[in-house]
Amino acid sequence: METPRLLKAIRDRIEDESHWLTRRKLAIVGLTLIVFGLLVGLLESPEVTQDATYYETIELLLPERAAVTPPAAAGTAAVPGVGIDETWLSVPVRSGQTLDAIFREQGFSIALLHRILALNVDTKGLTDIRPGDVFDFRAGADGELAEMRYSLDEARYLLVRHLDDQLYADVQPREIIVEVAESAGVIDSSLFMAGKRAGLSDAMVMKLANIFVWDIDFVLDIREGDHFLLVYEKLYREGEFLREGEILAATFINQGARYQAVRFEDGDTIGYFAPDGRNMKKAFLRAPLNFSYISSGFNPRRMHPVLKRIRPHNGIDYYAPRGTPVYAAGDGTVTRSDYSAANGHHVFIKHAGGIETKYLHFTRRTVQRGQKVHQGQTIGTVGSTGLATGPHLHYEFVIDGVHRNPRTVPLPKVEPLHGPQLLAFQSAAAPLLTQLSRLESASLYASRE
Repeated sequence: METPRLLKAIRDRIEDESHWLTRRKLAIVGLTLIVFGLLVGLLESPEVTQDATYYETIELLLPERAAVTPPAAAGTAAVPGVGIDETWLSVPVRSGQTLDAIFREQGFSIALLHRILALNVDTKGLTDIRPGDVFDFRAGADGELAEMRYSLDEARYLLVRHLDDQLYADVQPREIIVEVAESAGVIDSSLFMAGKRAGLSDAMVMKLANIFVWDIDFVLDIREGDHFLLVYEKLYREGEFLREGEILAATFINQGARYQAVRFEDGDTIGYFAPDGRNMKKAFLRAPLNFSYISSGFNPRRMHPVLKRIRPHNGIDYYAPRGTPVYAAGDGTVTRSDYSAANGHHVFIKHAGGIETKYLHFTRRTVQRGQKVHQGQTIGTVGSTGLATGPHLHYEFVIDGVHRNPRTVPLPKVEPLHGPQLLAFQSAAAPLLTQLSRLESASLYASRE
């Protein structure tokens, strides 16, 4: 094709007709000429064929989020390149489920699990799991396990990390925040109901009762209008409430009598003490079981419900559901653990100072003759064996062969604090007793409004 001659002819025509073309039209025509010229050049070029088609793929890559490396646990080194994702998959252990089964369900390698279990004594213990335990998992980009977390207790967890086919296991602390809280309650029906209204759990109510159990029989002595005040710990973990902690100080007013106790720790001494340093713990419990009610009191002229004749009742009957644990009232040696037609399953314990305690009508006995027992140790369970009309515990307290009323008999005391230890206790107790006094004043003011 004669390209130069063709272009010349077009230019001549443009010059002849330029009198009616505007600048805009000239620009459009000029652009057309350029495109036409390029097309002609391509058609004449020997280097390009109409069959050749070229595609170029451009891959756009977004920058990855930087991994966050967790701080190393105390005593361990951080592993470079290992990040903790904020999102964990939590898997609770079901009844009868093994860690092997959990790994299979999550699609993780069983061979990797065996390597984890062989890492150290902490990971080896992962085979001993129970229903309700929780494992947290994080998978890597390849779907394989990247990290696994397991709670060893409320303050520690085991973290297993998998990086470049290497395994690392650390026991890491879980931060627990302790908050000091206050509570007060008035009893109108039961201690448990009063505790619930005061915002306390049943476990905390039991702790409160156990502080004063040597002075107050919570089965018999509680009255409407009795009240309590306490300063105690509330524990938080990772921003969420975990549980109640220890009671730091408490006041219990029972039938007008005031009892106060402050927790004190000094070396091997851990317990609750009255403001003057007397140990709240006594040599004997006032009642050998918790939270039942009295069905028959100490009465030397009682009519026997089965024999239907006057027969001394030299103890106290505590009604309680069958199977309720019964505790040794004090340290001692079992002198009798047997069965008889009248007493049913029964246990007698000899204590220091010529004291003997007797426990009758058990469903079963858990100690043997000659066995040494400690205060609070379970020695049997409530039942109705022998001459009994229903499940209850018959409890007797004997001093030098004479029966005494378990409710009112003076109980031997435990050695009080003295010397430097007493001074340390009084210094630690002062602000807590002040706090209890302020709380009692505020509670009394609120009740009068």
